[in-house]
Amino acid sequence: MNQYHTMKELPRDEQPYEKCEKYGTGNLSNTELLAVLLRTGSKGISAMELARRILNPISSAEGILNLHSWTMEKLLKVRGIGKVKAVQILCICELAKRLAKASAGEGLRFTCSGSIAQYYMEEMRHEKQENLKLLLLNTRMKLIGESNISKGTVNMAIISPRELFVEALQKNAVAIVLLHNHPSGDSTPSKEDVLTTRRIRDAGALIGIELLDHIIIGDNEYASMAEHGLI
Repeated sequence: MNQYHTMKELPRDEQPYEKCEKYGTGNLSNTELLAVLLRTGSKGISAMELARRILNPISSAEGILNLHSWTMEKLLKVRGIGKVKAVQILCICELAKRLAKASAGEGLRFTCSGSIAQYYMEEMRHEKQENLKLLLLNTRMKLIGESNISKGTVNMAIISPRELFVEALQKNAVAIVLLHNHPSGDSTPSKEDVLTTRRIRDAGALIGIELLDHIIIGDNEYASMAEHGLI
């Protein structure tokens, strides 16, 4: 295969920008789309080659999903990627997350576990560490607060109901929903998840705050403890 160091060296019909103008964005590969956004390459490296290195690093073959695994530190170690391009790539990832969340938000209902899971899916499914999120609801089941209770290695057995309900009481919430992700991609609740969730449910019942659900986010899947009759 010929090696092209710049986009201009490619045959005109193969240059991503011109191809996009002629055939539309839907006819571009993931690599070509990213190359268009990067605009330029670096010395001896075309934008197409940079895009390939980002989407398909040697250690992985996940393609476009690799975008979510990059950090500023990792990007700056890639030959041809400086601070400007690193920021561009990270902003592309963030826009993708926000677009997915905004789209899911149109049908968001906090009385529907599937709706909640879809809304937070893109935000949480790519996390490499566990993140426990608390949603606070009013009497109309509208969201009045959201916070991250714990990030890192979440051990559900040592999560204190007190830290969950202090904020709920301060904001006059009448109901809460818990979400946390499983970096393994398997959303199946563990024994600890179930026992701790029931402890939080019982504590909330004593002070008049209902635990509506505890949703576990996996890799494009979720498990609702309420739907499975676990709380």
